[in-house]
Amino acid sequence: MITHFEHLQLHTVSIQGVKRFYHDQLHIPVAYESDREITLQLSEHTHETGQPLSPVHLAFEVPYSEFDHVVDVFDRASIALLKWPDGRKIDNYATGRNFYFRDGDGNLLEIIAHPYVKEGILPAAGETKVLYLREIGFPVDSVIDFRNLMVEVFDFKLDKVADDFSFAIGGTAHMVIVSKQRKWIPIAMRALVPPMKISFGASSSEYMNKIRSRLAEKDIPYESETDGTLHFKLYEYEMSIRLSDFPAEAPALLNLPFSNK
Repeated sequence: MITHFEHLQLHTVSIQGVKRFYHDQLHIPVAYESDREITLQLSEHTHETGQPLSPVHLAFEVPYSEFDHVVDVFDRASIALLKWPDGRKIDNYATGRNFYFRDGDGNLLEIIAHPYVKEGILPAAGETKVLYLREIGFPVDSVIDFRNLMVEVFDFKLDKVADDFSFAIGGTAHMVIVSKQRKWIPIAMRALVPPMKISFGASSSEYMNKIRSRLAEKDIPYESETDGTLHFKLYEYEMSIRLSDFPAEAPALLNLPFSNK
């Protein structure tokens, strides 16, 4: 099974801008840095580019009990939270709480917390208390075709299924599959295909072999590294899957929906 988002590579117009925002203001540790790239300890790896950017949507899960603390962290850092049309910045709904903000590259970012997520299973990182990267947005031409492929090849589970929007879920990883004609909330930002590379963590070599077979059956080209990592492209997105030491039982211990199905 897919257990989590292992790695995400994005483009930026300024490595120093990324460092100032994520490290200096949000106190997220930097794992690696050079003149042209920076790696943050949130599975996020950024390359500097002179090309125009298409913003990506990301959501980070934090413990429900720490949500107010995280809001205070953003307030102290003077990072503006995005407003809904009615003026509210924090959304309280039946299954959780969240707020949105943007970084220096215009990416639409979200902090989200759910009371059903069991605490104490995964460490909460730094002042922002991030448990894991929960969501990555995937704007596509056909939500139906893309989500069906995710199910057929990777055994993802679907939630909030609609013609223009769906979640495809594997472990802690939530792919937000959205039509290019549908705008991201809360600021009605157009959903564009971002330049990014996504890596998923997998739980077993048996599962990796299953993925190889399914890619071959669907005539989807792939490359395999000596460690078994698979690289391929689905529609407009470059992806990879690799064996990971992320605990395979973590999604179930976290009490995540679909983790025991």
